[in-house]
Amino acid sequence: MHLLLIHNNYGVYSGEEMVFDQQIRLFREMGHRVEIYRKTTEGLRGTFYGNISGLLQGFYAPSAVRDIKKMMQTNPPDCVIVHNLYPYISPAILKPIKKAGIPIIMTVHNFRLICPLGLFMRRAEAKPCEMCLQKANEWPCVRYNCESNVLKSIGYAGRNWYARKTKAYLNRVDFYACITKFQIQKLIEAGFDAAKMVHIPNFLDKITEHQSQIGEYVAVSGRLSKEKGIDLILQAAAKTPEIPYVFAGSPREEEPITTPIPENCVFLGHISKTELTDFYAKARFIVMPSRCYEGFPMTILEMAEYAKPAIGPAHAGFLEIIDDGQTGLLFRPNHLADLTEKIQSLWNCTEECKVMGQNALQKVQSHYTAETVKLQWLQLFNRVLQFPISSKG
Repeated sequence: MHLLLIHNNYGVYSGEEMVFDQQIRLFREMGHRVEIYRKTTEGLRGTFYGNISGLLQGFYAPSAVRDIKKMMQTNPPDCVIVHNLYPYISPAILKPIKKAGIPIIMTVHNFRLICPLGLFMRRAEAKPCEMCLQKANEWPCVRYNCESNVLKSIGYAGRNWYARKTKAYLNRVDFYACITKFQIQKLIEAGFDAAKMVHIPNFLDKITEHQSQIGEYVAVSGRLSKEKGIDLILQAAAKTPEIPYVFAGSPREEEPITTPIPENCVFLGHISKTELTDFYAKARFIVMPSRCYEGFPMTILEMAEYAKPAIGPAHAGFLEIIDDGQTGLLFRPNHLADLTEKIQSLWNCTEECKVMGQNALQKVQSHYTAETVKLQWLQLFNRVLQFPISSKG
């Protein structure tokens, strides 16, 4: 098949970019001809021009629409797979694809189809919020200033409102490839067609079994922000001074860490891929204290490759990725005492930690390999080829 993959990069390389690149490799390995249409916010995010341009093009991106129209006329693919369309591509590109009679699959990374922020949370309060889903409109994003920036909250809410009112996604996307069943549940609650939902999780390109060691510290990886629970894990570290913590990642420039940093915490900042393997190998387990609904944290899979378990909050996709008491532990979301207790328990029970790590590795080998996901995509492509595609919408 001739596939066209479409994605708008974020300002910095993120998990979505990694999954997008991974998907390109996967489809080429499957023998498909892959074409890529990609834009980026790099260098524009936070600038006056970038903010204004991004706001306007989030509704309708003229250059992207022209590009896609031309591609549909000169070299139409058999199928289009879209990822993130904001801000410089926009859902407006779906119309010319649909008009050309090309099937559209959307890889769903987050909750942006039903939440303007894409995270189901209010940034200032750093707590989950499903008000836009419950009210079936975007006003709560403005009312509660979910982005902690009035103009951004209005802009994000506006583009979601426009996409909802024009039914850009509802009428023009043929299948939604969701990375968790929790995503599927929320999309169905929002009125999306259950028959269009397919569960295809994230995966590891290649799984290499590494020599397991018990580990010297608790690992924390990713963006160090309040929504990701940086203050929560630092408070837990303060309550467990006998346990060393090592952090890989950096905070946002506009959101410095304000929680006191205990002496048992070491910050590595952004590290290379080579350094990351050493970081995983020397850790005992990883903690993801996120307050927000994560999509599908790749770090959990990457740690499991080293036979290391994970501790995460008992909400959203974590309930599927971490089997409580088997491949790791789940704690009550935003509950410091429970998080601290789970960290102490897993740190002190080294044999249990080893068993959970081996279970985590086995789960990755059975559910999250490239070969498993190839079969899932093959089944979806077969459905696409048999699916009657309407040019209306």
